[in-house]
Parts: sequence; C-alpha cells; structure tokens
Amino acid sequence: MVTNLPVEARLKWVKVMEAKTPQEKLKALQEFLSAVPKHKGTENLVRQVRRQIAQLRREIEEERRRRKGGKGPKFFIEKEGAGQVVLIGLTNCGKSSILASVTNAKPQILDTPYTTREPIPGMLNYEDVQIQLIEAPAIIEGASEGVAWGLKTIGLIRNADAVAIAIDMCEDPVKQFKTIIGELENSRISIFKSAGRVVIEKKNSGGIQLALMGKLKGATLDDVKKLLESYRIYHALVKIFGEVTLDDIEDSIFQNRVFKPAVIIANKMDCPNAKENLKSLKSLIGDKLEIIPVSAKTGMGLDKLGPTLYRLLDIVRVYTKQPNQDKPSDKPLIVKKGTTVLEVARLIHSSLYKNFKYAKIWGPSVKYPGQRVGGEHIVEDGDIVEIHA
Repeated sequence: MVTNLPVEARLKWVKVMEAKTPQEKLKALQEFLSAVPKHKGTENLVRQVRRQIAQLRREIEEERRRRKGGKGPKFFIEKEGAGQVVLIGLTNCGKSSILASVTNAKPQILDTPYTTREPIPGMLNYEDVQIQLIEAPAIIEGASEGVAWGLKTIGLIRNADAVAIAIDMCEDPVKQFKTIIGELENSRISIFKSAGRVVIEKKNSGGIQLALMGKLKGATLDDVKKLLESYRIYHALVKIFGEVTLDDIEDSIFQNRVFKPAVIIANKMDCPNAKENLKSLKSLIGDKLEIIPVSAKTGMGLDKLGPTLYRLLDIVRVYTKQPNQDKPSDKPLIVKKGTTVLEVARLIHSSLYKNFKYAKIWGPSVKYPGQRVGGEHIVEDGDIVEIHA
C-alpha cells in the first residue's frame, strides 16, 4: 500500500493531523499531496486526499458565505442519544416516509426527485433508549467524486455510528444496491466486515501497545512502533481484528478505510413486484447483511427497526444503583459491548474510578443476584451495577 512513502511525506502528514482549522488542514493536505510519489501503490491514497481537499474547499467557501450573511444547508449533525444512524438511499426510495414513521421528525415528503437537500435528524424510541436517525440527501452516481452534495453525504456517513440503506422494492433492488455500494467503496467506506481491521487509539502516555484480537502478519511490535513513530505517534493502543499487515496499520493512520455496520431496509413492500425483488436482493446479499422488509405506507415491519438498529450499534444498557438503595437509576448508561465495570465507574465519576474497590451486579453477566466482581468484569445489557469505593 503506502509503506514506501518518503520521510518528507510522512512529516507532512503529521502537519495534517496537527491542523486545528479547515484552512490549516487544507494547506497541510496540499503540501502532503505534493510530497507523495505518484505510482500504483499510492493511487487510493492520492484519490482520498483529493476528495478531502475538495470537501474542505467547499466547507471554507460555505463558511465564508455564512459570515457574509448568506444561507446554506447544515451538513454536520451533533450526535445525540444512544447512537447515530444515517439513513441513505437513491432518490424516491422512501427515506423521508421511513423517518417520519419512526421518529419525531417531519420531513417534506414529495414525489419530486431530490427533495431532501440537507440532513434531517429525528429520534427513534426503542424501549428506554433513543437512537438518532438522520435522513441524508440521496446518493447519486459520482457522489464519491464530488458530484452535487455527494462529498457532504459521504462525510455524514463517515461521522455516523452505523448506516441504514433504504432500497425501493418497486424498482430494481440489485442495481440500486450496486450503485450505493460502489459510491461507498470509492469513498473507502466498508459495510462488510473484512478479514482484517485496525483501530488506532491515540493516548497521552504508555507508549505503543498492541491489542491482538487477531493476527499481525509479517511484522513485530517493534515494526509497528517504528512505523507509528515515523508519523510522530508515540503513545497509542493498536487494536487488531482478524489478519492484518503493516500496510493495513499504515492505511489506518490515514483513516482511508472505515467500517460502518449496516442494515438494509427493503421499503415499499406493498408494491406488486416487491416479493420477487426481495428474492433478488437476498440472493445478492446472502447472509452478509440483515434485510428488514417494510412498508412506510402501511406500517408493515417498521416495529423491527428499533431493535435491529440497537443491535447494530453494538451497545448495552447499564443501570447504576447506590449502595443501601433498593431501586436503580431510571435512565440507563449506554456503553459499548465489552465495557468493564471499571470503565463504568470512570463514566459515573472520576473519584469512583480512582478509589474503586469492587462492585455488586444484578443481571445477565453474573451467576447470582448481587454477585461481587472486580474492575475487569465485563457488563452485559440490563446489568444493575453498584460501585463500592
């Protein structure tokens, strides 16, 4: 991939990571691009950097217009609730109708193509949690290359926690899906779990550490340290899933490829040809992604959206309880699967984390109610946690 970048290019990328404003980042990206040798091994990197430059130029221009009193659509949506899921699809696939049916949002619903020109957020209630569902402007061919609002929609997807893909079952579902997946792939966004994946979490101390949930092929920890240090990354936790190489680790530094868990919403199942189209879609997808058949018009299947998105976000609910009190908190603490009791203590209060002794748990993660556990115990959905410090 890009392990043959010269030292000059690597140092230029450090400036990109250190940039604090869009203007600084734009200049740093341009300087980095000029230092990258152009050959087959850097094609994807160059393409991605050029997209970033185009996106930044548009953001800077829009900000300049706003300061002069002009108005424009707002594409960045602050995350709220248990997680942010972006709803994408081709024009007239029924995204607005789905959003209006399952959230408090009131989008404009018309038969006119490309009615939605900016992101529309809504909150979907599932049991005692809220999931933020955002309708994105339609995906169009060339979105990944900057056609119309394409790069902004791609940026919205990259910022989200998960993706819901709406497919119009009145039309050819295979063609729709291939168009969407093509634009995502061109933008280095994957919705299929690959054989290997790398996540780099930068820290303030501790040096370079490896967390192997898979295998590092053809390299050692020292190789990883040397690579990261060449980009002036001296403290980080490198999580490895599946089988990865040193090239994959370097690729993750540039954040070229991101994985977004996804679900397909097969909308308009009330159409006469919907069942046959659904068979075609299932034949293409297999068991790679979950498909939810729905009809925003009749309401069929929409009740499955909440639990499916909750599972997709890979989160669990934890209820806290103070010692000597009978009832736990009404509102749950939302954490990622795999979170430990000690991490829960830190989220509640820093003093509980620093002075942690043990915890008592009632719920599915323990063998009996009120079991005493240590800080490394992993919580599960529905656990009641009582911290002792």
